Amino acid sequence: MTGWRRLTSSRPYTLLTCTAAAGALLITGCGALPGASGDSREPVTVMTWAPDGSNGPDTENMAGMTAMALAYARWVNNNGGLDGHKLRVVTCNEDNTSTGAGDCARRAVAEKAVAVVGSYSPEGYSFMGPLEAAGIPYIGGYGASAEEFTSYNSYPVNGGQPALLAGNAKQLARSCERVSLVRPDTQGGDGQAWLFSTGLKEEKKQPASTDIRAAEAATSYDQAAEQALEGAGQSDGCVTAVLGERTETFFDSFRRLKPADGSVRISSVLGSVGQPLINSTGGRNSPFEGAYVTGWYPESGDARWDEMRSVIRKHAFNDNRIDPDDTGVQTTWIAYTVLKEIVTAINAPDITGSKITTALNRGTEVDTGGLTPVLRWRFEDVLGSSAYPRIVNRKVTFQVVRKGRLVAERKGFVDVTNTLSEASAKG
Repeated sequence: MTGWRRLTSSRPYTLLTCTAAAGALLITGCGALPGASGDSREPVTVMTWAPDGSNGPDTENMAGMTAMALAYARWVNNNGGLDGHKLRVVTCNEDNTSTGAGDCARRAVAEKAVAVVGSYSPEGYSFMGPLEAAGIPYIGGYGASAEEFTSYNSYPVNGGQPALLAGNAKQLARSCERVSLVRPDTQGGDGQAWLFSTGLKEEKKQPASTDIRAAEAATSYDQAAEQALEGAGQSDGCVTAVLGERTETFFDSFRRLKPADGSVRISSVLGSVGQPLINSTGGRNSPFEGAYVTGWYPESGDARWDEMRSVIRKHAFNDNRIDPDDTGVQTTWIAYTVLKEIVTAINAPDITGSKITTALNRGTEVDTGGLTPVLRWRFEDVLGSSAYPRIVNRKVTFQVVRKGRLVAERKGFVDVTNTLSEASAKG
């Protein structure tokens, strides 16, 4: 199927130099960029929020996402803006709290943002309501909250943790005789276990996993590690852990028990294990060497990330918050790519949240340069299952840690639509 033909313009762009204010790219003293017909292109204001880790060492730190948004704005404004519109990015520290998420959403309304783009928050019940009431679309969130995959106001660019778990089951089923899944001892963790089990059964046609509940805030996982090793068996077994920031803590406990002969492989998903964690734990000597990892996007060394890396080098001004290997930074880049394509397709003197929503709902296609499948959010494009109705990107990548780097274990994307649909129908 084909979407709308993307409208293009041959009008020249005037390069403008503007001033960046702290905390947001507030451009002052600049005129609008002219359109071909003499129309005045109004600036486009958007918001990006994420916790910056300032509330303490145990606070989620995703500051690279807001920093990437500001670097993107500098780059795009130095190259004519978004279809001639100057891009104004307002950032907000979400604090990893429900209060912080709600405050950021209300600030987006006050700033007259036309979209929230490339943001991170697990507190969807706090931020989605204010955005829905104001008609502000949520484009390309990290996938940390269930509401991102249920709200009509959300336009996700990845399949969130559900897609990763479904993919991880498929990845391990090919190589592991027995699998232990270590996941949070929460209601959400129960759903993870069901989804993982569904994916494993779909591949192996038989039950073959041990479900191990673990406390989310534990400082040691010795007991869970013992159970995981027993469940994996003595040979050709695998242990996968999906505990977010606590995944490293679990594997610290597990490696003290792991057989020296490497007969038990470890695994996880991006977001729990990624290149920054591998680097910080020893690179080539990391305990994650040889681990299977399921991701949303191509591995970070793939040439399809080259443009993003170039923008970071030239426009981030050595901002050490931005790590191009970080999945949050990558998601923000993709989300802003979506925004750029949608604004270009609208091709109007002024851009509103309503116009963006209409373009998204009517099927404007977004080509992300191969970082995802071509994205489109029509009714017939979303998964439509009761559990994950808004997922449009049901594809993941299989990666493995070799010589301290995440590399492709299998080329291309793997479709997990059937597993998501099956788990939703029976869950």
